[in-house]
Amino acid sequence: MKIAVRRGLRAVEESNAFSDGFALANADQYNLRRMGLRTTTIVLSVFCATVLTGCGEAVDPNEPQGFVQTKGSDTIVNAMQETAEEFMKDYPHVFVAVTGGGSGVGIASLINKTTEIATASREMKGKEIEMAEKRGVHPKEIVVAYDGVAVIVNHHNPIDRLTIEDLHDIFTGKTTNWRQLGGKDLHIVTLSREVSSGTHMYFKEVVVQLNKKGSTEEFSKETLLLTSSQAIVEEVANNEGAIGYLGMGYLSDRTKAVLVAKKPDEFYPPTVQNVVNKTYPLSRPLYLYTDGEPAGVTKLFVNFALGPMGQTRFMATGFVPVGETLARNQ
Repeated sequence: MKIAVRRGLRAVEESNAFSDGFALANADQYNLRRMGLRTTTIVLSVFCATVLTGCGEAVDPNEPQGFVQTKGSDTIVNAMQETAEEFMKDYPHVFVAVTGGGSGVGIASLINKTTEIATASREMKGKEIEMAEKRGVHPKEIVVAYDGVAVIVNHHNPIDRLTIEDLHDIFTGKTTNWRQLGGKDLHIVTLSREVSSGTHMYFKEVVVQLNKKGSTEEFSKETLLLTSSQAIVEEVANNEGAIGYLGMGYLSDRTKAVLVAKKPDEFYPPTVQNVVNKTYPLSRPLYLYTDGEPAGVTKLFVNFALGPMGQTRFMATGFVPVGETLARNQ
């Protein structure tokens, strides 16, 4: 059984308007048109698999059957993929297509009714909800797990701890050399996810804009926008001056995660325990969005993701389950 996964979908060119729900929906339509052949391939594969199953064996009409599309956050695409694989072992006649592309793309797809489940590493915005309602879509928010946004640097960089204020100065271009922070005389290369990413939006609000209402501060113009968390890992691993951020599920020994503090004397690493305790300053929930209360095979999959096996998959890929005790006992 195969799962269709598309990672690293490039967003349209950055603009302030992109974060608006209308622009996101238009971007999604653009991506769908551009990738129409691949989308069709997924649907045809599912159709063919269904026909072949019907030819080879009699399917119990009481057994769940159908197709579920999930689309959105690259942060949790691996967790969703593993969850879908386990789900289809239990329900072999329900096919799940897992697609990345960023939270904005997933939300736009929900608004455009081209996905059953939008995955997101940020909350839907008021404008997005308003647009959804106008199109007859009633977003239902479901917290599926929790995450810490890790800040990573190269192993040869002696800096191992930074405050939120330090990060703000780095990513807005106020601090441009590691020497200013007690490190080497080396130019700082700032890396970010693209604007369709929920992680990008979260980091922008919490770090770049310091959670200040009405702030218009942006990432520095020198910040490089990369298509995926893995691309950030690759760049940091090979560039001594680089710094980037990603969901802690993407942490590896190829880079170094710095300790982060809101106050200069309260530094914490991005660990499951620190996210559970809410001591790590860059912690956040991760979401599934459906059109109203999920029903049918969509409900079946959502319940599976929130159950012991699904939550264990989220935990195994580096996230904090919403049902942590249940998951640990699985």
